[in-house]
Amino acid sequence: MQAQDRPQPKPGNSPVVNIKKPQTFVLANGMKVLVVENHKLPRVSFNLTLDNAPFAEGNKKGVDELTSSLIGNGTKKTTKEAFNEEIDFYGASLNFSSQGAYASSLSKYSGRILELLAEGALQPNFTQAEFDKEKAKLVEGLKADEKSVPAIESRVVDALAFGKNHPSGEFTTEETLKNVTLADVENNYKTHFVPENAYLVVIGDIKFKDTKAAVEKLFGKWEKKTQPKETYPTPENVSKLQINFVDVPNAVQSEITLVNTVNLKMNDPDFFPAVIANQILGGDFNSYLNMNLREQHAWTYGASSGIGSGKYVTKFKASSAVRNAVTDSAVVEFIKEIKRIRSEKVSDEVLKTVKAGYIGRFVMQVEKPQAVARYALNIETENLPADFYEKYIQTINSVTPDEILRVANKYFLLNNMRIVITGKGSEVILGLEKLNIPISYFDKYANPTEKPTLKKEVPAGITAKSVFNNYIKAIGGEKNVTAVKTIAMFGSTTIPQAPSPLSFTSKMDAKGKMMVSLAMGTMNLMKQVVNEKGAYIEQQGQKKTLEGSDLADMKAGAAPFEELQLAKKDGLTIDRIEPVNGNEAYAIKDGKTTYFYDTKSGLKVAKSKTAEQGGQTITQTTNFGDYKEIKGVKVPFNIIQNVGFELDIKISEVKINEDVTDKDFL
Repeated sequence: MQAQDRPQPKPGNSPVVNIKKPQTFVLANGMKVLVVENHKLPRVSFNLTLDNAPFAEGNKKGVDELTSSLIGNGTKKTTKEAFNEEIDFYGASLNFSSQGAYASSLSKYSGRILELLAEGALQPNFTQAEFDKEKAKLVEGLKADEKSVPAIESRVVDALAFGKNHPSGEFTTEETLKNVTLADVENNYKTHFVPENAYLVVIGDIKFKDTKAAVEKLFGKWEKKTQPKETYPTPENVSKLQINFVDVPNAVQSEITLVNTVNLKMNDPDFFPAVIANQILGGDFNSYLNMNLREQHAWTYGASSGIGSGKYVTKFKASSAVRNAVTDSAVVEFIKEIKRIRSEKVSDEVLKTVKAGYIGRFVMQVEKPQAVARYALNIETENLPADFYEKYIQTINSVTPDEILRVANKYFLLNNMRIVITGKGSEVILGLEKLNIPISYFDKYANPTEKPTLKKEVPAGITAKSVFNNYIKAIGGEKNVTAVKTIAMFGSTTIPQAPSPLSFTSKMDAKGKMMVSLAMGTMNLMKQVVNEKGAYIEQQGQKKTLEGSDLADMKAGAAPFEELQLAKKDGLTIDRIEPVNGNEAYAIKDGKTTYFYDTKSGLKVAKSKTAEQGGQTITQTTNFGDYKEIKGVKVPFNIIQNVGFELDIKISEVKINEDVTDKDFL
């Protein structure tokens, strides 16, 4: 028999998932304990969860986050340093929040680790010093996010979808944080960190009898108390599809989110069909949305969707970040794909593939203690059948194309969605208006506002050349500027991945040589050099020699004050006037680079450059501020570069006509 004539093997039955049932008991104060013995490895995990209803913090929003930050910073019995040292000594992991605590360790240390968890959770030591430090961190985080387009988008999406007075829609500001005191944190802890809705899940190499005795001893004295009951109006979706636009003039791309609220409980028959429908639409790499916006059109690095579930109202959303120029087109494609899943039955092949991927990920999680703890907890808190996870695979496999079509129409409410877009209005609004979808405008705190001015007329007599000359005059005049033969700038910055600040160095000379570096100690993380031979970029030990347009662009910027040359260049015009950091600026385009100069001060406030990267067109923006005079010339002491995140460089020292040699440019 030829190989191709052999009958294909019939698929076997769905694998059976055996999740060991926990042994349970309830303390007199209401805390429920679930214990799963698993002696395969000498490890144990403890997961304390407070299944509290969401509550609004109002004008003291941030108090719960501060409570989370302060729990675990020592206890009333043990200092912060001693507490952390003991955890490290045992090689354990122990984390706290206002919603509970988690610990894991070798089973031979489990008794002591449980004692530390109980001590940290039930006897936190809230001090003014730690409070002030954590509050300052939150304020710094808010300042860092102030111009972050993704952060603004996330805040506005939830505020509009749920309402700013709803627990899921309110947000923290510097003003609300100022209202929070140490006493508020203590009161928040006393009010909400209570055993009424507490669950302790213990999994690992332990014995039920011993665990029960230890838990009763450590948590039995936790005072019985209930969380205050609060009610909120159910958020309502809009009556028709609409665009809610937030103008952020510094945005180099548009954040797009299509959103509507949903009520989808895990014990609802719609749960599995809705989850699989979401996977098809935007939950997988091969989903409708990602294959369209990323693979077919190359407008974004990724497009996705998600649907929440649980006891309380959640949301469905589909989102992506795209280039300004294709914002309106991306909206059209989002709508197209949502219409598609609402009107066309998914093919059997696609449905089978999505199910297989989802089941595969589920099976990979089953052996993990944290997953088992989550499953045990979900059965309790979400009122699920005891065999919910045993039948998980079977239930997923039973989902049909008809069910996908039905739940897509029930939960992906295209006719009642908000399309929230945060982006640069001057570049995207005209295109959005052509879609004939109603547009409302909001500020970055979700307050209704007026449509932004898209284009302002350039006053008569103002030209690109006059703007460049005004800049040279504003920073010290042509005589002082041309006297600058070399300039060296030294500063520091931080990046999310680095444990400590990075040093920044920039050196240039008037002959067209340049060196810029970011270093951690003596190790260069990034270095750019332009010299007589050419230019190169060195990053993470890899050196790339620049050629063609990349080389030309790098050389063009290798001058202490490139405006001296730009003022002599023919054909440059003022492209537009637009807001930059709250002030109006002239925008002058030169090829792939746009320069921005404050209309009043004349100073350069920003510079943006487009480039091809990984098949995508990206825009990198640099903002300049905090100008200070050095030897008769003003230079920026704050440089903020957008490189996927904001690189906020604080300059500490500038040297003119000193500390620069040819060796710097090798």
